[in-house]
Formats: sequence, C-alpha cells, structure tokens
Amino acid sequence: MRLRLTLSLVVLSSCLVPVASAQPDASRTARMIADLGLREAAEPLRASAQWRAPERVLVRDMTPALQRWLQEVAPGVQLVSAGTTGEARAAAADAVLGFCEEAVLASSTRVRWVQTYNAGVERCLTSDVFRQRGILLTNMQRIAGPVMAEHVMAMILAHSRGLPGYLAAQREGRWARGAVSANWTPFTALADGDQPAFSLVGKTILVVGYGGVGSEVARRAHAFDMRVIAIRNTKADVPPLVSRMGLPADLPAFVREADIVVNTLPLTPDTRDMFDATIFGAMKRTAFFVNVGRGGTVVTEALASALREGRLGGAGLDVVEPEPLPAGHPLWKAPRLILTPHVSADSDLDEDARWLLVRENLRRFVAGDRMLSVVDTTRGY
Repeated sequence: MRLRLTLSLVVLSSCLVPVASAQPDASRTARMIADLGLREAAEPLRASAQWRAPERVLVRDMTPALQRWLQEVAPGVQLVSAGTTGEARAAAADAVLGFCEEAVLASSTRVRWVQTYNAGVERCLTSDVFRQRGILLTNMQRIAGPVMAEHVMAMILAHSRGLPGYLAAQREGRWARGAVSANWTPFTALADGDQPAFSLVGKTILVVGYGGVGSEVARRAHAFDMRVIAIRNTKADVPPLVSRMGLPADLPAFVREADIVVNTLPLTPDTRDMFDATIFGAMKRTAFFVNVGRGGTVVTEALASALREGRLGGAGLDVVEPEPLPAGHPLWKAPRLILTPHVSADSDLDEDARWLLVRENLRRFVAGDRMLSVVDTTRGY
C-alpha cells in the first residue's frame, strides 16, 4: 500500500498539473463532487468560535510539484512534507494529510483536521484521540465507489458464467464444455470443480452497507435487470433502485431470499463478525457471497466451512481476515472462490479523484468552509 501511494504521488507530480491546465481544477472538482454525490458538512468551519485560519499543514510524501499545486489553494500556509511517522511527529501542524496515527496527533495539540488517503478509518479510530480532542476527520468515502462496483460485477459475472472453471480447463489444455451446466443446478449435484451457468436477469441481489459503494453496485445490478434489496444502518426513504430496504436486524431474513449477497460494510464494533455461521447457514445453498468491505466483518472459518461443505454456492473476496492471507490458509484451496488481494479500488482514474478531493478539502479548511466527506467518529464511517 505504501509503495502504491508513493508511485501515485510520482505519477501525480508528472501528469496531474498538466491535466489541470487543460481543464480548470475548479470545474473538474465540481463535476467530481456532483457525479459521486460527495456530502458537505452541515456547517462551515468558520461558524465555530474556535476556528482559526491554519498556519502549518503536514502532507504525507509531498513532492515539489504536489506542493506547488496544493499551495495554490493555501496561500500563506506553510506546507510541510513527511515520509515517516517519526518525521510527522516532529512537524507540529494545524492539519495532517495522510497520517492518522495517535503518535502523530499526540505530538501536536494544534491538530484540528486529519484527511486520510483511504475510505476505511478503523485504524485511525483505535484510540479516542479524535473524540477527546474534537479533531475533524475526513476520508475518501465514495471516491472509489464506481470502480469497486465494477469489481463486484466482474466477480459476479465470472461466477455466473463459470469462468474460473473454464480458465482452469484452458490452463490444462482441455476443451471442457461440460464444465458448466446449462441449468440452475445446486452445487452439491455437480462434479468437483464444475460451475453452473446462470443469467442475472430476475435474480435478487442483497447489498449490505448501502453507502457510496453499495449504491453504485445497485445501479449496475439494476442495469442487469436484477432485483435489488439492501441493508443499511439508518432508516430513510427507499432509493428508487431498491425494492426493499432493511436494518441490520433484518439481515437473517434478507439473506434467505438473495441469490447474490454483496458486503460493502466498514469495520466497526457493530459490524465485526456480522457474517457468521448463522448468516451463512441462512443463505441459499446456491448463493454467491462477495466482500469488498472489510475482512473483519466476516468470520473467516465460517465462510471457509460453508464453501468446503457445499453449503454456499461460491464467494468472491477482495478483503479477508487476516490480511494478507498467510500461506497454507484454508481459503487458498476453498472451492468456488475468487480471491483478489485488496485491489477493488484500483483504477486509471482513482488517484486523480483522490487528489482533487484532498486539494478541495485543503482549500475549504483554509477558508473555513463546509468540509467534504466528514467521518462520524462515533459510528466509525
């Protein structure tokens, strides 16, 4: 992850600023906010009596080109680069971009805002420093939603067309038309390694965690003429693309009617181990389970057992617990499993959007405006 971030910054320094000259940053940012539905805070920062214009902002791994680009929206503010936690601790600042470790925040009582470079913030919230000091936390929620939804659909389509079985036959040099059943056949009735082919039309997909990623999954599933049902943490109007919306307590009932279950949950005390043996036992034996949320929301052994014993149609996992998956772990040899190494957010467009958000939030922080993508630290997302 650290290597990918560093490479992204190198790419940013060489190509992002020229792109901005062809299309003004303000218009690109406005379009990104509208397209992704990024949320503004209810109140501007300057509405608080405690707000003051920042003097010093710490930026993780800032190149000279990146510094010039960020400085345009932060006139009069000193931007300081740090590559390690030790360097960050030595740089007292009013805001921190890219670090959220307690050791960094504890080194300066001036820190009032932290911007993460990722959507998940469970590692940031392992201590109470954010709540105790009222530090504002913003993240990358919704930024990777579209591409992660594409990853989900790729896994679903690969499973529905039996592509893992065909790829295995291809590697072995076999013309194996019989590897896929033309009918909706229970997995327990198939020979080992066989995959059933089925159409997505009319199938029910359950999205658990109907947020930025979940809503994008629903859009794509609806385009395949699937029936969408969903679970989210709060009561609200049912979105147009969703047939039925439930709360977490409704999960056991909802999984019973789903042909495909997609988990996009963040990791919080409430979501940890939510998908356990009871939930997997309630699913259809032909159901396909996808997880692009967090590995800790799933009891790994319960999932591995369901796959091994033929009590689940299959699974597509981009996140696991533990991660990375150690050598010899049962999941490596689990049947009907598609496994990718936490790459569902990777794309050719993702980094540009991330840095546009970082820059826009920096501009808003300096001006005391409404911030984007604010995390509720009590909920953890």
